[in-house]
Amino acid sequence: MNSDKTPLLLIAAGGTGGHMFPAQALAEAMVRRGWRVKLSTDARGARYAGGFPHVVTVEQVSSATFARGGPLAKLLTPFKIAGGIVSAIFRNLSDKPTAVVGFGGYPTIPALASATVLGLPRAIHEQNGIMGRVNRIFAKRVNRFACGTWPTDVPEGVQAEHTGNPVRASVLERAGAAYIPPGDYPMSILVIGGSQGARILSDCVPEALALLPESVRHNLRIAHQARPEDLERVGAAYEAAGITAEVEPFFNDVPRRLSECQLVISRAGASSVADISVIGRPAILIPYAAAAGDHQAANAKGLAVAGGAITIPESKLDPETLRDQIALVLDNPDGALQMALAALSYGVPDATERLVALVQDLAGPKT
Repeated sequence: MNSDKTPLLLIAAGGTGGHMFPAQALAEAMVRRGWRVKLSTDARGARYAGGFPHVVTVEQVSSATFARGGPLAKLLTPFKIAGGIVSAIFRNLSDKPTAVVGFGGYPTIPALASATVLGLPRAIHEQNGIMGRVNRIFAKRVNRFACGTWPTDVPEGVQAEHTGNPVRASVLERAGAAYIPPGDYPMSILVIGGSQGARILSDCVPEALALLPESVRHNLRIAHQARPEDLERVGAAYEAAGITAEVEPFFNDVPRRLSECQLVISRAGASSVADISVIGRPAILIPYAAAAGDHQAANAKGLAVAGGAITIPESKLDPETLRDQIALVLDNPDGALQMALAALSYGVPDATERLVALVQDLAGPKT
């Protein structure tokens, strides 16, 4: 039994940036407040843990999903989950968390299930407008339920609290950065597709930009995040159109690029929408049609209704349609500025502080 009186937060998050980035933001804030923090995730999630404060202990857990693998993998899934839960119970008995917060994804099952069995104070943060399966299972079994997108579709009887989606410190540093509207000078466009489904952006965006007048094309500076297998052809397409472009599989300075761009073309992952709105940039969002429950369309809706984004469903996306929407932003500096301000008004820059307050309240007055 650990005798350390320092409060301990156990964060559980699945292995995607959408889950891990807000978890990282909370970890950064709680470490600054003198808490110990542990991250419970699987091997896939551990790859995203490099941005967490170095004092955060990463505990890899055994978990699995019925959605992947062949018949044998599906047969073993319940046993892997059960093993992860038992292991988590023993870990939490030897070093008892003051509070447990799950951010979604199947790797959160052991931490949330063990917290439920042991009666530990626990909460869930759902980033998307449509709840993930694991969060839906535990929604009625936690003490507090926070949501990043408003409104979020929650089960009947669950009281949701709108905290917004926490953004990383590197994004917060550029919150509300001054926006330079498009004009007859170099203009930056940032194209970010996330880890899934980015190929359609690689197929469509270079073609759409190539359809713009030469007087616009020669001013463009593109930063395009593409899959490794698409890098060569995307780069060649920009070169053929006479457009200056950086094409990389990953940009580690997205907050800087966001703050300096005139337009962002993006998927509608919850973290991407939060970053865009906190910094305040006009966006064209193409929700990932295969996302579970079409949650990216729900994520995009609020920003679009606020006037900060144009949404194009995948089914309607083609180079001509995208070209028209890009031109609508680039040819209207006043309108682009209004979109930037609207995005900023939709952002929740204090989302991390709201979530910190929820965790401290959950933990009780002694913390």
